[in-house]
Amino acid sequence: MTKLTPGLRLKSAVCDTEAVVVKLPAQGLPTCGGAPMLAMAEDKPGDATPAPGHDGGSTLGKRYFDGDSGLEMLCVKTGAGSLGIDGRPLALREAKQLPSSD
Repeated sequence: MTKLTPGLRLKSAVCDTEAVVVKLPAQGLPTCGGAPMLAMAEDKPGDATPAPGHDGGSTLGKRYFDGDSGLEMLCVKTGAGSLGIDGRPLALREAKQLPSSD
């Protein structure tokens, strides 16, 4: 795995998911489908599938975060694997409510 930097695009080793690192984690490695994510130039294993419990999928254009590590990622390509860090799933970051313009 290459060094994590904001803006780094990663891909899943087990599905079609791709994500961009928005905020770096204090520690830990991003995962998808239960497997460590790969740099875009790395080759995927041919027959890998998301692990049970890590197969909830990811949604295009949504931000995912982990409060413990500080990792935040933006999904840029949908896939069957769930984004995570060190075996923990990332939570979906909800959009902030804008004040009304009355």
